[in-house]
Amino acid sequence: MPYSELLVRPMREELSSIGVRELRTPDEVDAFLNEKTGTAMLVVNSVCGCAAGMARPGVRLALEGERRPDRVASVFAGQDLDATARARAFIADIPPSSPSIAFFKDGELVYFMPRHRIEGRDAHQVAHDLTQVFAEFCAVPATT
Repeated sequence: MPYSELLVRPMREELSSIGVRELRTPDEVDAFLNEKTGTAMLVVNSVCGCAAGMARPGVRLALEGERRPDRVASVFAGQDLDATARARAFIADIPPSSPSIAFFKDGELVYFMPRHRIEGRDAHQVAHDLTQVFAEFCAVPATT
């Protein structure tokens, strides 16, 4: 049985308020992850303490940097069950983990941060790892 929408709403909004797109259905996941050009980051959000204290704040900090993925979205484990299952099918060789963060370049999984690389660390450490990935795979925005 999924978590109550009332319970998870603030946890969703923590990411959606910074422009992270919510994927709530398998079709939305397919549309997002089947786009094979550019960079995409997918956050598997959750209600656990490491999502609240490390993953979501780490994502927020990382996205404040100069380089960032072309597209960023999230699924909510324990809430959007079918969407989460579909997202995990795109990273089938890696055991399910929530929270977690997957990074794709031109449709290929190039980086994955499982729960054990999130818990026990702080948001700045998570953000540091993500900004390193962004530095390697994301283009510098054009200046005007």
